Amino acid sequence: MLLRDVQVGDVDAYVRMRCDPVMMAELGGPLPREGMADKVRRDAAEARSGTAWIKMIVPDGERPEAVAGSLALWRHKDHGEEIAEVGWMVLPEFQGRGIAKRATAMLLDQARGDDRWAEVHAFPGVTNAGSNGICRALGFRLLGVEEFVWAGRQLRTHHWVILPDKDLKIPPTG
Repeated sequence: MLLRDVQVGDVDAYVRMRCDPVMMAELGGPLPREGMADKVRRDAAEARSGTAWIKMIVPDGERPEAVAGSLALWRHKDHGEEIAEVGWMVLPEFQGRGIAKRATAMLLDQARGDDRWAEVHAFPGVTNAGSNGICRALGFRLLGVEEFVWAGRQLRTHHWVILPDKDLKIPPTG
């Protein structure tokens, strides 16, 4: 498995992840297809500039065009304070295989020693057992439950935090 920067050609993968009712059930429902190409262009530009790490999860390095999902690490304001946040999405046919956990561990491992990512937050929905399990398994600490806005939608989430340099637990591969 490898992580590669998002590219402008990843529109179909974004549509499959963000415009599908099943994929978006924990995130307030599907996003409109209109605007996905612009979103991918903006994300690819951010990835190229290094202001955010926006990656596509590639299960087979021999086929970098075939993706299992996406993963991002970025900075933004939350309650007036700038924080680093990590988030992931894995397509249904790849779920349940540990791909999101391995990809998130890989990204957080790369973040070690980079002051921008010294403390990383995650906000999975309270009913998202899979993502909450990933946080728990990788060494995140649960800070509590809060209302969180994502893509203009009010979500009830668990608020997790990790110090990658200190807390990250790398899962075994295989």
